[in-house]
Amino acid sequence: MLKHRAKAFYIVVIAALVGYFVYATNAPGARFPFKLGLDLSGGTHLVYQADVSKLAPADISASMAALKDDVERRINIFGVSEPLIQTEQAAALSSKEAAYKLIVELPGVTNVDEAVKAIGATPNLEFRVATANDLKTFSSSKEATATTAPETKNAAYLALFKPTGLTGAMVGKASLQFNPTTNQPVVGLTMNNDGRVLFDTLTKNHTGDYIGIFLDGVLIEAPVVREEIPNGQAQITGGFTVETAQTLVRNINFGALPIPVTLISTQTIGPTLGAEAVKGGIETGVIAFILIGLFLVLWYRLPGLVATVALAIYAAIMLALFKLIPVTLTAAGIAGFIITIGMAVDANILIFERMKEELLRGRGIWDAMHEGFARAWPSIRDSNVSSIITGFILYKFGSTSIVTGFALVFVIGVLVSLFTAITVSRLFLYSVAPSKTTKLSQFLISNGFRRHKPPTNV
Repeated sequence: MLKHRAKAFYIVVIAALVGYFVYATNAPGARFPFKLGLDLSGGTHLVYQADVSKLAPADISASMAALKDDVERRINIFGVSEPLIQTEQAAALSSKEAAYKLIVELPGVTNVDEAVKAIGATPNLEFRVATANDLKTFSSSKEATATTAPETKNAAYLALFKPTGLTGAMVGKASLQFNPTTNQPVVGLTMNNDGRVLFDTLTKNHTGDYIGIFLDGVLIEAPVVREEIPNGQAQITGGFTVETAQTLVRNINFGALPIPVTLISTQTIGPTLGAEAVKGGIETGVIAFILIGLFLVLWYRLPGLVATVALAIYAAIMLALFKLIPVTLTAAGIAGFIITIGMAVDANILIFERMKEELLRGRGIWDAMHEGFARAWPSIRDSNVSSIITGFILYKFGSTSIVTGFALVFVIGVLVSLFTAITVSRLFLYSVAPSKTTKLSQFLISNGFRRHKPPTNV
């Protein structure tokens, strides 16, 4: 008895610490916050139409996978928390090509323009040329010396520098480098084969002139060509910070998406609506816990009280796991969690009913408890294994975040409930069970209101 009580005390202390961890890390800016999905935190839901009309049928699947990976890589680097990117092939009435779609969910991003920019951010890098005389004439003109809007100056520079045909599409690779003298970050460019030939010709024919490097129509810098550069190597030294240089390197390396996409649908969920969903989920969970606890205590008495305590420990462990794994909680995930609250006591009910049967046969309290746990275990094991298999199938083959979010929480809940219902409940029950079998102790340890046979062994 003392051994069981000591172990039960340690579990209560650990559970209290886990509960405090969940509470303490729920403050704004905490290290382990709950990760909320799009429907709870607010965000943007985008649907793109993929243009696969120019692809061979055998290449569509691989190209769509490459599109998904490319967009996912872009979104991750842009810092969007827990994005969901998936491709979809649906039956289309108009054409086969119209059936291919890209679905993007961006939690926390409620600015649609920002979301679209994050996905389609392909910089327009262009190399243009101006002669030294033209640039000298322009620099002394009123247009250059007058204070004008940036848009006006950019337009003037675009008119001054003539296109060369050399663009970012001919850059094989961009890399972050540092000037060995000033230690300032620069962007190194290595041209591909076509770009190397064109860059060689450009620098050969325009020695002494200026090459303007334009990014999205804005002049970044205009270095003078000192000599022919046949190796296709160039640098952009536009007064970057490390962050801006990294951003430019990333965008140049991304280039264009592997498949053209067209935005066909947008949906924005505001943070207020998400907060209401979170509040509703919390209220539903609390009500479910209270009702289940009342039922257990009223019908199963002392074992029911033990099961309620184990259920509270179960909830604390689940919430801590949501933070540590971490699990992205959606409305469907919260629904799965609430369902597992009810399932968490299924094992206890099976055990308590087995205990009642043993008491009706005239066994003592301790014998009834041992037999109840032993006889109920095979049924508990089999039912939970089947639930885990079902949840795993839903998670593995679920086509939407609603299904996978529900399945993940469901499987975690079943696994944790096995621990709390079998190990924790049994230990607590052994630590508080009456040592002697009397009518009062039988009433406390049993359930319902049916009279029991006198015990054959005390």
